Amino acid sequence: MNIIFVGPPGAGKGTQAQIVSKTFKIPHISTGDMLRAEMDSGSKLGNQVKDIVTSGKLVDDNLMNQIVRERLSKPDAISGFILDGFPRTLNQAKSLDEILKSMRKKIDRVIYVDVPEKIIIERLSARRTCPKCGRNYNMITDPPKADEMCDDCHVHLITREDDKPETVKKRYEVYLELTAPVIEYYKQKGTLFAIDGTMKMKDIEKHLIEMIEGRK
Repeated sequence: MNIIFVGPPGAGKGTQAQIVSKTFKIPHISTGDMLRAEMDSGSKLGNQVKDIVTSGKLVDDNLMNQIVRERLSKPDAISGFILDGFPRTLNQAKSLDEILKSMRKKIDRVIYVDVPEKIIIERLSARRTCPKCGRNYNMITDPPKADEMCDDCHVHLITREDDKPETVKKRYEVYLELTAPVIEYYKQKGTLFAIDGTMKMKDIEKHLIEMIEGRK
């Protein structure tokens, strides 16, 4: 089973992809994981990626496509995989089709985790980070024991620039602009399945399993 998770930042894609990964025993592959693994490998491709990332630039589509091809050819992905964070654009989606076609594979399910902008802003704006150890908290769902203080380091938590409401709103707008065509692309192919990302986690898990097994 080859699956893609798409949805806005803060929708909970990573958590839900991990549930599916554990249930169906297929690797959960995020964009960040792919980039880190390639850089750690010390390969020529990995060194290219490291140069780009350390300079603060974005990895372009051509290089990203090479990384995806390399990762999906690994032995653990033979029986299936979950892609999280890729494809982000229509060009990447079409390139992924070509990559999979050359490997005699195809995407079976695209899970669209739908969460309204208002809730995304609430979720991400409630996130706090320890400046010392890097531990993340959520003041709504996973607050520290003492108000705004890290449980481990006992220092004041901070709000990252990325998690400020105005920044979250901009990230959501960029996501819609880039990813809306991707969602429509997979909808036309008949592989898109939407799930309400505001439901309780147990309900989301139940619906996910049913979707993937073809029972919904």
